Amino acid sequence: MLQGRAQPEAIAAGCPEMVDFGATATPLGDVQTLHVLCEFESRLAEELLPPALHPTLPGVVGWMVQRVGESPWGAFHLAQTRIECRSGVRPRGYLVEAVVDSAAAAEALASGWGFRSRLGTIRLRRYYDEVRAEVAVSGRDVLAIGLRDPQPLAAADVQYVANMNLARTPRGLRLVQVDPSFALERAERGEPRVDLFDGEAWGVAELEPAYPISASSTAGSMTLPQLRFLCRPEVWAFDGTERL
Repeated sequence: MLQGRAQPEAIAAGCPEMVDFGATATPLGDVQTLHVLCEFESRLAEELLPPALHPTLPGVVGWMVQRVGESPWGAFHLAQTRIECRSGVRPRGYLVEAVVDSAAAAEALASGWGFRSRLGTIRLRRYYDEVRAEVAVSGRDVLAIGLRDPQPLAAADVQYVANMNLARTPRGLRLVQVDPSFALERAERGEPRVDLFDGEAWGVAELEPAYPISASSTAGSMTLPQLRFLCRPEVWAFDGTERL
């Protein structure tokens, strides 16, 4: 079975510190989401993932860009780069890094759910023939993705996999499982577009997207969960999963 080979401490630079696990389930309203998946060279997934996670074959990188209209921290945008993988037998998305355009939201997401992030500028726009997202950090464009020719899709046909966020916790360095729940009111699929991905800016300079796989766009609400599981990053999930 393929298994990540990255040493956890070597990829932990910049990961957030969680002083406790006290975050409660937090509803977010008026959430727009663009999700794009793309293949990349498989061997790199093993080098980028910790041993607790199993890469896909071929390697798959995913971007999730969201506009949140209602939250305890006000409106904000969130853009994530994730490597698709498995934790045990469960599909997951390992968070490489996120960009947030609100300092209050960034702090809450880091301390409550282990989101490693930086502040930046995010635009998520819907046109009649395209849904498009653009992300910039310190004036540098780092991501431009889109969905062309959107076609209606049953909301029940869209599912998002849970995050595995590397963070320092009261139990040590851990992968924090974050599995938001979604109540979707609209869903669409279309042609995926990856016009720009600056891997160096996201901390994965060697990752180069190859073949776009899929793109979906949804609208509805989501709830950030009360945390239930952690995973030791240095051993696979069957041995290292911990219940909170």
